[in-house]
Order: sequence, then C-alpha cells, then structure tokens
Amino acid sequence: MAFAKYFSVLVASMLKFIGGPVTGIALGLNWAETWLSTVAGMMVSVVLVTYAGAGLRTLMARFRSSPPKRFSSRTRLAVKVWKRSGMVGIAFLTPLILTPIGGTILAISFKVNRSLIFSYMLISALLWGIVFTLAIYELPDLLNRFGGSGFLKK
Repeated sequence: MAFAKYFSVLVASMLKFIGGPVTGIALGLNWAETWLSTVAGMMVSVVLVTYAGAGLRTLMARFRSSPPKRFSSRTRLAVKVWKRSGMVGIAFLTPLILTPIGGTILAISFKVNRSLIFSYMLISALLWGIVFTLAIYELPDLLNRFGGSGFLKK
C-alpha cells in the first residue's frame, strides 16, 4: 500500500512539480517521504525526456502542418533566461514556472550536455522540493499561528 502512495506522488511530480507535495500531504505521507518521492518524480521525468528528446523532436516535426515561428514571446523569454543565466536559470525556474518536462525540453533545445542537465536539475529538485514540501506541510500551522483569515476554519 505504501508503494502506491509513493508512486502517486512520483507521478504527480513528474507532470507538475508542486503536485508531488500536494499529493503527499493528501495521502498522509510524512514530509521526508513526500520530499524524496517528489525529487524522484522530477528526476524520472528529466531522464525520460532527456533520452527520448531526439525521438520526440522528430515525432513533433512529423505532425506539424507548418514550421514553428522562430520569434514568439515564449521563445524570446527562453532566450532571455538562457543568455542571462544559462542552465542554472533553467534549472532554477523549472519547478517554479516550467514543468519538469518543459524545463528539460528547453535545456535540450539549447543543446546542453546530459550530465549538466541531470546535475543541475537534481540540485534544483532537492532544494525546491524541500521548500515546497515544508511550505505545504507547515502552511496550515502558520496560518493558524498568525491568526489566519478563517477560510481554513469550519
């Protein structure tokens, strides 16, 4: 039964990083189990997308009716982040704004070495995993301690 809970957190964080801690608290896991499962989920997603990157690119190209626009607001933002902070910026923003899949695709599009992708994404997942997990686990206590607005009270 515990394996199914860990797997649920892992799958949730593969798709959207914040989904891991939310799922973990909903399933009654402690914060350490949730944190480790969330980090594992992001890293499984990063590894799968990194190794399947070339195949995904050719598959997407086959189904496109026209070539993508070179300069859209999204590509301009990606280039701005890349020029400003490189892989560190992409890894930093992946759990916050991007999804693990989106951040990895962005890193692959800039032709970042796989080992760099893995190491920076792991560091980012470990740090943001602690922040998100503890924030979600401690949020109700903090709201009650500081006289929350009452929306959590019955």
